[in-house]
Amino acid sequence: MRIATWNVNSVRQRLDHLLAWLQERSPDIVCLQEIKCVDEAFPREPIEALGYNVVTHGQKTFNGVALLSKYRFDETTPRLGGDPDDLHARFLEGVVSYPNGSLRIACLYLPNGNPPETEKYPYKIKWMERLLEYSKERLKGEQPLVLAGDFNVIPANGDVYNPAAWANDALFLPKTREHYRALLNLGLTDAIRAVSDQPGQYTFWDYQAGAWPKNNGIRIDHLLLSPQASDRLRDAGIDRHVRGWEKASDHVPVWVDLDLN
Repeated sequence: MRIATWNVNSVRQRLDHLLAWLQERSPDIVCLQEIKCVDEAFPREPIEALGYNVVTHGQKTFNGVALLSKYRFDETTPRLGGDPDDLHARFLEGVVSYPNGSLRIACLYLPNGNPPETEKYPYKIKWMERLLEYSKERLKGEQPLVLAGDFNVIPANGDVYNPAAWANDALFLPKTREHYRALLNLGLTDAIRAVSDQPGQYTFWDYQAGAWPKNNGIRIDHLLLSPQASDRLRDAGIDRHVRGWEKASDHVPVWVDLDLN
């Protein structure tokens, strides 16, 4: 089973890109972030025509997440627990069955948190704490679990072109990285790092200052696997070539192959 995540940065503006990539990579399940539209405006018909079931948790003009799956969903749940007042569309969970069991996947769009001196950073940290509690509970089920999405976290120096340039950014602050490590310490595996420890494996290049031509990138889009999923890990990768497409998203897809047989 091939599972992928992509911050598409407006699904309606990048629909042609999305359809081309779906046919090129042929993922079984896709987590999309920043769809930037309400559920009714999501362009589901051409995606369904490629054989995908579509579930969305949208929001007007910003945020929004979606799950696409060649498997029928047994269940889907929007919103992350722990704060009933948080109405941002940043979380969508789905469960699918395959011949030997079931897989649970959470599509995530974590808060950016910048500027750190504002209320945006405490919101980011609180969101990460809620995600930690969610993960603790789900791991008790001992089923394959994948947390996939734009985490807005640069985990380590090897995940950024110039660590010093990001030292005061909410994505790279020590507290941010500590909360990310807390997830890994639950027993979750960073799929890309499980396959390769090479630096320069970026998933995001800013639109400003020629970041893409200079390869001034960062790795903030992740697939975290529960022990039951990581035992079945066969491959993982980053489709960086997508960033070179005309009018591309500033993020690129990341994918993992699991042998669930």
